[in-house]
Amino acid sequence: MILAIESSCDESALALFSEKEGIIGEWIYSQLDLHKEYGGVVPSLASREHLKAFGPLLEKTLKNIKEKNIEKIAVTYGPGLAGCLAMGLSLGKALALSLNIPLYGINHLRGHVYSPFINLHQKSPEEFKQNFQKLLPHLGLLISGGNTLLFEINKKHEIKILAQTVDDAAGEALDKGAKLLGMPYPGGAIIEKVAFRGDKNAIKFPQSFPDADDMQFSFSGLKTSLRYYLEKINDAEFQKELPNICASYQEAVIQALMRKLSQGFEKSFYSSIGLSGGVSNNKYLRTLFTQFAQEKGIPSYIAEPKHTGDNAGMIAFAAYADPENAILDSHYKLSFNPSVTLVNLKTD
Repeated sequence: MILAIESSCDESALALFSEKEGIIGEWIYSQLDLHKEYGGVVPSLASREHLKAFGPLLEKTLKNIKEKNIEKIAVTYGPGLAGCLAMGLSLGKALALSLNIPLYGINHLRGHVYSPFINLHQKSPEEFKQNFQKLLPHLGLLISGGNTLLFEINKKHEIKILAQTVDDAAGEALDKGAKLLGMPYPGGAIIEKVAFRGDKNAIKFPQSFPDADDMQFSFSGLKTSLRYYLEKINDAEFQKELPNICASYQEAVIQALMRKLSQGFEKSFYSSIGLSGGVSNNKYLRTLFTQFAQEKGIPSYIAEPKHTGDNAGMIAFAAYADPENAILDSHYKLSFNPSVTLVNLKTD
């Protein structure tokens, strides 16, 4: 039995996982309402909230399991906000020491990488164990407020970055775009909601790196283009065109993602594709991603909505599915690493 801890940003989360049953339970406290009034996450407030939240969360978690059945602790050690990571890591060390069990440090990004497969394991742990290897090599797209990565997992379970952003992440571009439109934080989901009423072809926003040889993402120019567009229209035009603006802006972000997915897919052979990260909760993106897989005749795996944001379920699952990259902290001296990367971020 694995008890997992996640505290990389503004969610305090715990989860219980077993190889035979999968995720047994998940408990999460979100600070979203607290940070809304500031227009973004305030690190000092976030770390203080973790300190207050973990006590009640741990109490709820331990009601569902006998302490003696917990075999290991898995905790996020990075990347993320330093103070927030410290809160979760301190809890992990205290639990591991008091229960005299191993402590493993888990890379938060690897949690996202493996999150699309959680549901497959939940349906049939034995089938997952037998068939996961057949899904490799795997092409994955990890999209969040802080990361935009196209990567592959080869048959040796090694991860290679194929494309990454050179400036803003996709989620950041959506949230910053929403801010320009006067929407509250986090605005990506609001853009999606308003976009349903608009014409995605009404405004032609620029696309960066269209060439297949340029395996990079860039969204800062798109944000600048939106600002210039808004400066040219008056308030009445803005109110009338808002759905079209949202739909067109969202279209530019999502098509940039889908274009690099397609270009990456054509460069090699893949047995499956996956989608993860907070932006993967976008329904339009999920639809296009599924359609792409159907056209290519391969299985697609998309993280469940509850596992797209920061959560402890994916940390527990990564400890199980990717044990070679879990850091064993035998002497409880593991340090948090706010800037750790998924792998050495050099594209081939």
